[in-house]
Amino acid sequence: MPTDKNQITKQLKTVQTIMADSLRNTNISKLLPSRNNIMGSGKMLRAQLALFLGPANGGDEKTTLHAAAAVEIIHGASLLHDDVIDGGLLRRGAPTFWKKHGTNGAILLGDLLVFKGLGLLVKVERTDLLQELINMSAHVCQSEVEQELLLRGTPGTWEECEQIARAKTGSLFASAAVAAAKDDPGQVEALREAGFILGTAYQLVDDILDCSGNEAVSGKTLGKDQERGKTTAITATKNAPNNPIEHIDSLLAASSEQLSAWPDLQTAWNDFLEEVMKPILKKHLSAG
Repeated sequence: MPTDKNQITKQLKTVQTIMADSLRNTNISKLLPSRNNIMGSGKMLRAQLALFLGPANGGDEKTTLHAAAAVEIIHGASLLHDDVIDGGLLRRGAPTFWKKHGTNGAILLGDLLVFKGLGLLVKVERTDLLQELINMSAHVCQSEVEQELLLRGTPGTWEECEQIARAKTGSLFASAAVAAAKDDPGQVEALREAGFILGTAYQLVDDILDCSGNEAVSGKTLGKDQERGKTTAITATKNAPNNPIEHIDSLLAASSEQLSAWPDLQTAWNDFLEEVMKPILKKHLSAG
């Protein structure tokens, strides 16, 4: 069954509402800029992945929507912290939160968002999704610590670069993918691995964008990775593939192959790749 893009557009608006409502009972929402570049904006790739996959597996809509919102909130929190660490001035085409409210404000809001995101999964039918998101968020934090405290200042190897990309970015794609799983350990593991691989590919492209991209296209401050001596797909030349673009294409294909045992899921995954992910990656790679 082809993906209903109109339905996904409607569901994304619902996800945005759920995210906004998570702060409605606090006095923090008044601090968010009118052009909100923190939650419910941007490409919302992780949410879209969950929404593409959910119907293909007959998933409960409320669970899918809340899982999508939770993952995007955690992602938003990580961006608040990243902008402080990197000194980024632009995020999603608008000034970063820390520039107006200081590093303390951005760190505190990021912390709040983490727990608001996790709280969305307390009352959904899939009780495993809360633990899944906790685990995947821990992977994100661990990789950020490794990149900042252990590898910064060294070019790193390609293996180290991919491992960082897998954990830092793949983890939340994995969490979004698992939200579509049935009660089948094999399917859960396949969706998780597919998400890890997909996020790895996306992060490698983001590394390239940071080095050679266009801020007007990307909507964020670029050049910070090299400036701060991070291990990325640009610096990690040891054991690097001869053609990184072909390697990224192979990762996308490998992510799909993980789901070959479930044709409906694989079709929905491929729809997401063709309609959402590949056009964005192509745009980023040609933004230099």
